[in-house]
Amino acid sequence: MAASQTEQPTTALADAPPQRPSATAGDVAELLEPLRREILAHCYRMTGSVHDAEDLVQETYLRAWRAYHGFENRSSLRTWVFRIATNACLTHLEGRKRRPLPTGLGAPAADPHDQPHPEAGVSWLEPMPDDLLWSQGQPDPAAQAVSHDSVRLAFVAALQHLTAQQRAVLLLRDVLAWRAREVAEALDLTVAGVNSTLQRARARLADVDPQEPPRLPDDERRRALLRAYVAAFEAYDVAAIVDLLAADVVWEMPPYPEWYRGARAVGTLISRWCPAQRAGDMRMLPTSANGEPVLALYMREDDGVHRAFQLQHVVPGPDGVARVTAFFGPELFAHFALPPELPPR
Repeated sequence: MAASQTEQPTTALADAPPQRPSATAGDVAELLEPLRREILAHCYRMTGSVHDAEDLVQETYLRAWRAYHGFENRSSLRTWVFRIATNACLTHLEGRKRRPLPTGLGAPAADPHDQPHPEAGVSWLEPMPDDLLWSQGQPDPAAQAVSHDSVRLAFVAALQHLTAQQRAVLLLRDVLAWRAREVAEALDLTVAGVNSTLQRARARLADVDPQEPPRLPDDERRRALLRAYVAAFEAYDVAAIVDLLAADVVWEMPPYPEWYRGARAVGTLISRWCPAQRAGDMRMLPTSANGEPVLALYMREDDGVHRAFQLQHVVPGPDGVARVTAFFGPELFAHFALPPELPPR
């Protein structure tokens, strides 16, 4: 009798299913590392901010670690973690205003003769460095987890016109290609609610996402255009700059809310308000963001040192540079691993 009593719990323990060993935060981070760039791109599309996206990747990792004991492979790891990331973004966005570009504020093109004034009360959209999205700084056409179109600057700017929930639904359905039922489960919605939200989001996006101008492929013609553009700025040759712009170029400069249309208007803007006075006052370093060229502009100050001034996101087209978004703010240079000042030549 005593022997039987001692054997029963031993048998019960042998029949019990093996328990998942507890995972450390490092274990979960290592498991999710192959998805890191995709998660970062998703959080960037949701928020429009590089800094916020990087913070939300860490928040996603933390939430995943806390919830890992409940992950039972009933869905793919990718689906599970993107559900966590999306809800982390929705929590972050509660009560926050959208991040626009100047062209998204609804005002008409400004007069370049009027002095532009920065608007400090707006949280502006930020560019996403290509090095954070693609291992070699450029999308691999053969196999890329993050597509160029899904992070192009105009698309991310257009997303900011949607509510946070509309963004989440549209991105999960149209970018990540989830089924409506999966989106409903992730966001605690009905399938009908997902479909109606998606319909409204698509309609709004069609209204605010501008028609993309034709782009030059990454070939010698585009490289020659960019070389000439850099040379014109470094020579402070405004006439040459104007000649390199498309006739209907769009130029904007967050945190300045004004924006400008037309090569002649941009030439007037630069001539009238750019602090450069002579050749050599400006120097440029090439980098890239959102799948397009970015030129980091350094301005010579009174002590002769060239310091971080603006990042020009440039869209080259067949008729010249079609669009320039010049992001002011030396803090953005750190995201691109760019120096705050340049050594003398």
